[in-house]
Amino acid sequence: MLKEYIGTEALVISKILCFSINSIVLRANEVCVILSCATFLLSFHVFDCREQTVFDFLFSRLAKGHRDQLETFFRIKNVSVDGVMVTSDSVVKEGMKVALLLPDHCEQAVNTKWKLIWENEELMAVFKPPLLPVSRTTRNLYQTLISLVRRETPYVDAHLLHRLDTETSGVLLLAKNKQADQKWKNQLEVLITRKVYHAWVYGEPSWDNKVFICELSEKQDSTIRSQVYVVDSNNMALYIKPRLSKTVFTVLQRCGERSLVQCELVTGRKHQIRAQLAYLGHGIVGDKIYSEQGRFYLKRLNSELNEEDYDVLGSLHQLLFATEVVLNVDGVHVSIKSIHESLGKKT
Repeated sequence: MLKEYIGTEALVISKILCFSINSIVLRANEVCVILSCATFLLSFHVFDCREQTVFDFLFSRLAKGHRDQLETFFRIKNVSVDGVMVTSDSVVKEGMKVALLLPDHCEQAVNTKWKLIWENEELMAVFKPPLLPVSRTTRNLYQTLISLVRRETPYVDAHLLHRLDTETSGVLLLAKNKQADQKWKNQLEVLITRKVYHAWVYGEPSWDNKVFICELSEKQDSTIRSQVYVVDSNNMALYIKPRLSKTVFTVLQRCGERSLVQCELVTGRKHQIRAQLAYLGHGIVGDKIYSEQGRFYLKRLNSELNEEDYDVLGSLHQLLFATEVVLNVDGVHVSIKSIHESLGKKT
């Protein structure tokens, strides 16, 4: 038996129209990549039915550095409940909204429009938008998927069961609490029976279907430390920890300069789809590590990319989408799909 759940926020990926590189670049100025070090507003929804002080509520939800400053935040009147400034002993109840102004706190602006697609008592599947990190980074402490879920739902102890790269969008599975995380994290191979991605790639593959099996590994002399490579068996000493990797690729559309490829993971290695497609000569559009010899990734370490850079890349982010996850829930196969915005429309 197969039950299917589809995100309601988008259009069918198979209906994406062929589009030009320029249609993406026109949107470059819409994305804020500047770190703002003014006052950062952090908000929380109260779902707990028990009464507690706003101090205790915030203390359990802030990073340590901000917990240590919590009394100061109350003293300078940076804490409000439902728009009214409060003291540390004020009581919060279910349905209220708590806001905290963090002075001189910097976070990169990101797309925070995540959506709940499916849930049961222990698990939830969400749509992660592109450019939203799943967990804390050097630039973002609170503007991450896991932090948003914990602040905007009753599941303040939610845990990630797997990950997506910051630039990848689509279906992501979470445990609602620590107990569910401990139960399912070691059983993911039983729980997740299928993972399917769609990728826009450069060029037109000569093949319609390809089962690609290789070993992937990081490399000792790699300029980009996080990059993985298809292992060359003649130079095994260069590789750190080769791991068998298998993906089933199917071409869905050909559009001249680029093609839409379905990627079904058989194994789930770091950067598996990105590294394999690049090795096959059809890197993912917008991939800053695996296209253009990684020069845009390296440039971004010291400065922001400009419109000309995005013109070469063809997109503000890598065009890789986690389109479907199939779960085995108590013997019932549940298909969870995220259907993405058409990239063929100019905005």
